[in-house]
Amino acid sequence: MYKHIVRARVRATFDRINAGDYTAMVDGLAPDFEYHFHGDHALGGRRTTRAAMIRWWERTLRLLPGARFDVREVLVNGGPWHTRVATRCHVFGDLPDGSRYENTVFQFLTLKWGKVTSVETVEDLQVLERALQAVADSGIQEAASDPIGD
Repeated sequence: MYKHIVRARVRATFDRINAGDYTAMVDGLAPDFEYHFHGDHALGGRRTTRAAMIRWWERTLRLLPGARFDVREVLVNGGPWHTRVATRCHVFGDLPDGSRYENTVFQFLTLKWGKVTSVETVEDLQVLERALQAVADSGIQEAASDPIGD
């Protein structure tokens, strides 16, 4: 039953993100957490504060405003004291040059008593970097910025 509840919460969080509301994700973070998005690009880097995560989400929504996540799989292991979650999502959206961004995102999360203590996000960086370049080429220079950190 617990694993079913966790899977449902993960899917509901992605549904809220798809609706433009990232607060469910930020509110689900433990007081001490680490979020690591692989790669040296505008969306990459490590964050450990709520303020940095909010800045990161605001940037993400500015750079990829129509991006949506189609959750394909959520795997849950462990009990409430130490839960491991793996997600596989298809992310997609239109880019300013008229092309389409499509990628697969893998996230690995650790939860302790219902709060996220770590997130590691991996996707095809060549595809993402091409998309960010298309956004930068459209005049949004923030797409070529350094990662947001604490």
